[in-house]
Amino acid sequence: LGGVLQCCCTSPKTGFYRDGFCNTGPQDTGRHVVCARVTEEWLLFSKSNGNDLMTPAPLYSFPGLKPGDKWCLCAARWKEALDAGCAPPLVLEATHENVLQFGITLD
Repeated sequence: LGGVLQCCCTSPKTGFYRDGFCNTGPQDTGRHVVCARVTEEWLLFSKSNGNDLMTPAPLYSFPGLKPGDKWCLCAARWKEALDAGCAPPLVLEATHENVLQFGITLD
C-alpha cells in the first residue's frame, strides 16, 4: 500500500477500468480501490445486497466469481462488509492507497 500498485486480477479482469488494477479516477464514483480475495460469505453478503457477482454474465464476458478469486471492490461496500463481520481479506499490494480516504484502517 502506497508503493507501486500491483495487479489485482486479470482472470476475470477486474477494476473500474477492467485492466486488472484497482485504480480509480473521476468517473469511478464507486471507488473500486480495494483488492480482496473474495470468500463465500462475502459473495453471499454481496448478493443479498443486490450485487450478485457469483452468476456468470456472458454478455459482459464475466464468468462469475468463486471463493478465492481476487476482485476490486468499492471501498464503501468493503467497509459495510467489515461492519457486518464478513469483509474478505485485503490484498494490500494491489489495494490503492486512496482506500485510506474512506476511513478504512489497516490495524
